[in-house]
Amino acid sequence: MHLLIDNSNTRTKFALDKNGELSAWRAIIPTSELSPQRLTSTLADLAFTQVTLCSVVPRCAEMMEAFFKVPTHRVSHQSRLPISIDYPQPEQIGADRLANSSAAFLTYQGPVIGIDFGTAVTFDVVSGNGAYLGGVIAPGTASLRDYLHQKTALLPAITLEEPRSAIGRSTEDAMQVGAVIGYRGLIREILSALTTELNGELTVVATGGDAALISAGLPAIHHLDPDLTLRGIQAIGQQNL
Repeated sequence: MHLLIDNSNTRTKFALDKNGELSAWRAIIPTSELSPQRLTSTLADLAFTQVTLCSVVPRCAEMMEAFFKVPTHRVSHQSRLPISIDYPQPEQIGADRLANSSAAFLTYQGPVIGIDFGTAVTFDVVSGNGAYLGGVIAPGTASLRDYLHQKTALLPAITLEEPRSAIGRSTEDAMQVGAVIGYRGLIREILSALTTELNGELTVVATGGDAALISAGLPAIHHLDPDLTLRGIQAIGQQNL
């Protein structure tokens, strides 16, 4: 059994690769609560023989590399990947972006754009011949959801959901319109610019916490793939362990 770890800024997800297939088992620990003790309690009943770790939080990655006593591979630009890298400074590419791009190309072929709706929203572009070209990093939906509440005296905290109307009939409704419909505008414009620059048809796949909500109003997003990052980690681990 092969343990897969997706260590992001907000949450750390765990999954198992059983003989080349993702199992139904999942576990999530808030990244702020990650510790050897939490790892021990979360993974106590599992028997795994190797680990692939995809991390964008260096202190957590170092802690987990020291914690595991089985062969452990940490995803980076130096990993053997299902894609090549055509990027001036490959050491700057986040491990999660390499995982997303690998899974997107393996699943949908290229050219393909993977969008990950996480703490930040990232767009990653893979060419038709499987080369990572670069992408876009923009504020995530949480920044729109939380910023006004944190920086103003009267605006409330909200949970993102589909607005009932483009005209907000309450403060909460007005904030939903800005955060959801406004955010779709940001995604639409970035995709339009990328599509123009790529000069042709391409596939767009979305993953991450708010992917389903935001994608619902964007026909330019062709596929919703909740396990995209985990499948990329799985593929990279299989090539490196």
